[in-house]
Amino acid sequence: MSTTDRNRTANGDASATFDVVVIGAGIVGSAIARKLAGHELSVALLDARDDVGDGTSKANTAILHTGFDAKPGTLESRLVREGYHLLSDYAERTGIPIERTGALLVAWTDEELEALPGLKEKAERNGYDRTEIIGPAEVYRQVPHLGEGALGGLTVPDESVICTWTTNLALATDAVRRGVTLLLNRRVEAVEERGGTTVLRTTGGDVTTRWVVNAAGLGSDVIDRMFGHDRFTVTPRRGELLVYDKLARPLADKIILPVPTSRGKGVLISPTVYGNVLLGPTAEDLTDRTDTGTSEKGIAFLLEKGRKLMPELLEEEVTATYAGLRAASDHSDYVIDADARRRYVLAGGIRSTGLTAGIAIAEYVAGLAGEAGLELVPREDLPEPPRMPNLGEAFPRPYQDAARIAADPAYGRVVCFCERVTAGEIRDAFRSPIPPAGLEGLRRRTRAMNGRCQGFFCGAEVGRLLESRGACVPHENREHGGERRSPEARR
Repeated sequence: MSTTDRNRTANGDASATFDVVVIGAGIVGSAIARKLAGHELSVALLDARDDVGDGTSKANTAILHTGFDAKPGTLESRLVREGYHLLSDYAERTGIPIERTGALLVAWTDEELEALPGLKEKAERNGYDRTEIIGPAEVYRQVPHLGEGALGGLTVPDESVICTWTTNLALATDAVRRGVTLLLNRRVEAVEERGGTTVLRTTGGDVTTRWVVNAAGLGSDVIDRMFGHDRFTVTPRRGELLVYDKLARPLADKIILPVPTSRGKGVLISPTVYGNVLLGPTAEDLTDRTDTGTSEKGIAFLLEKGRKLMPELLEEEVTATYAGLRAASDHSDYVIDADARRRYVLAGGIRSTGLTAGIAIAEYVAGLAGEAGLELVPREDLPEPPRMPNLGEAFPRPYQDAARIAADPAYGRVVCFCERVTAGEIRDAFRSPIPPAGLEGLRRRTRAMNGRCQGFFCGAEVGRLLESRGACVPHENREHGGERRSPEARR
């Protein structure tokens, strides 16, 4: 396909016949679309929601995993290990904030203590040899505010915290800059084969394509059945979390992990790149794939666990509560496969480790598609990856940048005082390649209204900027902005 054709599809012409449509604009789907757009292909990224990363990808514990505790020999173990390095490198290039906090897995019972050597051996089988078993004295030296009764621990020095919002947005933005057509508000309701192509019947109209990649997360099993398969079932697993105020951050400067069980990694305490502390998640299997509400039972459970793990944390102020749904499946591994006859690739059963593994999953999916017959001719005209706005507290923010403020005073005009978000950042979010569709998308791009007061003080001003889509903020110096340009100009 020519560059002209690729640019035409990048302008949003959903009536075109695409070479590939990727269903699901979460981290995995966005990474796959970005990878495929590195080849001479017309690619569309389709999602049922009105923004990228608005499903499972937005609400997790935001940990960049080494994969030390994955099941050895599984595809998940391999892709998490590879993804850790790929995402680390990509974050450095794009400005996704990462903090190398390290983690400490704590044993509270004799049974858990006896499990530590096996976990260390498992880590080594997974290719990670930097864990160390430590006694209680060293546990409390590293985490002095931990509750009483810890018997020992296993250090995992390379576990890190990352901004999951920026990761998703960076991958999707990179995909769009490479020419991917972003098609939002299009829930797939049926699939039809027509003369060598696949027609996706969506709530926003038909989309025609030669190949389909299913990265639909919670809906991946439903889409898979539309293609004639019945190989796995997704169970929405709700994880509720408590977010503690930034004043709690000195209590937990590293990730505190429990000994994992078959249901997951259990309740942890983790710092965030935004300066807060997380407690959670719960793990509750549901039938409703849209139920992301918190519950009295879930919060009570977390408080009970927190009282054991770190009693001092419970004395701090809770800034927010939230819940996310993980795509748990009845398989113990990722379900990634290609159907050459239907020109269809499934990337299903991707649990919370998909944040770390996303770019590696994209590499694997592209390889499978190529083996199944998708022609992959690398492009030589790829743009540089985007440089993303920094949302992390460990790195300079616009309100702290005197030179930037001097060039454009909008970066010195703080709108959200809890999170120190400026009018310039909000304006730039609306002028970016993928602007927010509403308040929740604006939160994920800027942290506006995400702090202690939850918008009580800044809500009116943020609402005014949202209504005008940032147009009421002058842009005095284009060098620092995020002005929208045509796909041709971005190349």
